[in-house]
Amino acid sequence: MASGWAADGAVQDQIDSTVDDAVQRARQTLGKGESEHYCLECGEEIPVARRNALQGVRYCLACQTALDKKHSATSLYNRRGSKDSQLR
Repeated sequence: MASGWAADGAVQDQIDSTVDDAVQRARQTLGKGESEHYCLECGEEIPVARRNALQGVRYCLACQTALDKKHSATSLYNRRGSKDSQLR
């Protein structure tokens, strides 16, 4: 059932879009290739156990945690909402 300017299935489309964005972000964070020996952010040595556990690791645990917090704070809003949801 359509309401206002929203098309049939608009809510589900918005949910699907949000899930697709989250999956795409998760795939981008997967490591690839050789792990760095030193953190690209602070220059500290990355422990061998971390390098062996995660393929393609680029940051030490402290810097990775800070980056994750920064990204999670900005990634919860779906900017592809319908006109109807933007008018509320």
